Amino acid sequence: MKKTFLVIAFEIKRKITNKFFILMTFLTPFIITGFVALVFWLSTEEETEYNVLVADESQFFVGKLQGNDYITFLYSNSSLNKCLDKLYREDVDVLLYIPHNIVDGASGVVKVFYKKTPGMAFQTMIKSQIEKLLFEHKLLAQHIQPDIIQSARQSVKIITEKVNEKGEHTEQMTGFVGFLGFLIALLMFLFISMYGMMLFKSVIEEKNNRIVEIIVSSIKPFQLLMGKIIGVAILGIGQFIVMGIITFVLVSIISVTMMSGVREDYQKFLLQQKMVQEKGVEANWNQIESFQGELQSFELLKQIDKLNFFEIVICFVLYFIGGYLFYSAMLAAFGSAADAETDAQQFTLPVTLLLLVGYFIAAKMISNPDTAISYWASFIPFTSSIVMMARLPFGVPLWEVIVSLVVLYFSFLLMTKISAKVYKTGILMYGKKVSWKELIRWMR
Repeated sequence: MKKTFLVIAFEIKRKITNKFFILMTFLTPFIITGFVALVFWLSTEEETEYNVLVADESQFFVGKLQGNDYITFLYSNSSLNKCLDKLYREDVDVLLYIPHNIVDGASGVVKVFYKKTPGMAFQTMIKSQIEKLLFEHKLLAQHIQPDIIQSARQSVKIITEKVNEKGEHTEQMTGFVGFLGFLIALLMFLFISMYGMMLFKSVIEEKNNRIVEIIVSSIKPFQLLMGKIIGVAILGIGQFIVMGIITFVLVSIISVTMMSGVREDYQKFLLQQKMVQEKGVEANWNQIESFQGELQSFELLKQIDKLNFFEIVICFVLYFIGGYLFYSAMLAAFGSAADAETDAQQFTLPVTLLLLVGYFIAAKMISNPDTAISYWASFIPFTSSIVMMARLPFGVPLWEVIVSLVVLYFSFLLMTKISAKVYKTGILMYGKKVSWKELIRWMR
């Protein structure tokens, strides 16, 4: 046991003194936080202002197109050529040209000339307004009041609630939860692959340098295998903790500086809802603010507040350890059976494919989380680390998590026993390309 601890200490010391490893430990949280900040900044970036000159030959849309705080409509009776001249000479960003026959249905094409590139939101706004005005015009032509059609339309909001085995139900937001589950599964896939390959390369390097011949003269191959696996696992957990703490601090700072306004509005919105529920029609409606444009952000904050991040973090660590141990045992055995990293590709491909299976199942869960394959894949040790983490934000009974972890760790012990047989034979074999047939014979 003492010799195993020495191998563990050696693996940790060798990696922790690596400058690149230290750099990535402290740099990764800044990359993650920067990505989060960039996404938030892009979603809240101010709209581009447009001065839109409308050249309407039909004269039907004059004065009917509605702008907003960023889009201003100007109308002209001049010809298209004169309007184009104004576009390049005056303070006009976009020229909207509407042909004379559009109302008659002969043409459904309008043209947009621009100096400042109009985004997709701008184009969608113009298109929807023109279509709405034409629709109402044709209804009136058939002696149908547009108000009647409008009053017959009713928007419906779907609220999904998860019901557990106790009959308790909690509101869910499938889109956000699905994306979060996929993101967690992606991180699990990357970390298991990264640390597994770290061990894989370490085994091949020691074998090529013939250092392993000296090491196995004083330690059993099984002890060496376990020492290397556990050493990298401890290193990974330590790196997780450091990166997690730094990321949490940085994200907290970003949340305070960039989302303070949204949080304040969300609290006002909750207080208004409470007041309306308590007082009803007697509420002072003059004191109620409109947060129509922020309702989607409020829904997102509501779902974030409901998530049990402590449970997610604990399960992430447990499944990472189990998944890493399971796959690293295989990778260490395959590494010992190869003389060079290029020769080992035939063995690492099946491992990569198994990880990709779990990744693809997790990706499918975004649109359909409760399929039979996702349920059973969360118990199969080859895919459980990735798939169960993707399922977790949707709400998973505790017994399923426990059973999945027990199966995963038991499978690691069984895989280690099998891999040790391959490792014992392959680590001292040189100058021969091992086939799958020989590898299976070693396992026996």
